[in-house]
Amino acid sequence: MERKPLIAGNWKMHKTLADAREFAGAFAAGPDEWPGVDVVVCPPFTALAALQEAFEGSAVMLGAQDMFYEKQGAYTGEISGSMLQDLSCRFVIVGHSERREFIREMDEFIGLKVHAALIQGLTPILCVGENLKQREQGKALGFVRGQVEKALVDLSSAEMGGVVIAYEPIWAIGTGKTATSEEAERMCQAIRMTVAGMAGGVAQEMRILYGGSVNKENIAELMREPNIDGALVGGASLKAAEFRGIIEQAR
Repeated sequence: MERKPLIAGNWKMHKTLADAREFAGAFAAGPDEWPGVDVVVCPPFTALAALQEAFEGSAVMLGAQDMFYEKQGAYTGEISGSMLQDLSCRFVIVGHSERREFIREMDEFIGLKVHAALIQGLTPILCVGENLKQREQGKALGFVRGQVEKALVDLSSAEMGGVVIAYEPIWAIGTGKTATSEEAERMCQAIRMTVAGMAGGVAQEMRILYGGSVNKENIAELMREPNIDGALVGGASLKAAEFRGIIEQAR
């Protein structure tokens, strides 16, 4: 089954409002700029409104970097899916390794966010991945499979089809190190097989991305692998020209 490639940029905690507007001006895209590829930018919450305006009618879709699992309530500092929809967000990152590490988010909590995103009309980009110690000890495969199973356990097969999974080995995020295309493919294939065991044929529809020091030099090789359907790009998505280069190579 042919799956439409997805290239998503995660700005993390970078760019002021002025920086975001400058990026949008340099990254301006027509509605048919990249046929056959979905392009998403996930800025900080503070820049979403400005980019909503800047990208209106373009080929660029908006995503958020996180959300809470309740629709509303006394949850100081949190953002709901309906609030993100107000800003034209169509995607939301959940379970990024940095939130797992620094905010201490657990698999079950992340699963609630995945479910809430689907209910509230957003496509969750579920991040999974092992650290260097787990890989060196031969525990990477079992660890990542466990993350996938715990985050998706309460979803129906149809709901699982609406999830994007991003495999991001923690040891490759922002380090300049990249998993070889063969290593990335093995893990992405294992993820697809895990989903197949939970939801059958839906696994062939699910888009699985790779993330971890992705750039315009390595994206084409990664995209040639049969189970890699795109990338979640970190630092390289902060520069308009570099991010454009990645998208063009992905095509």
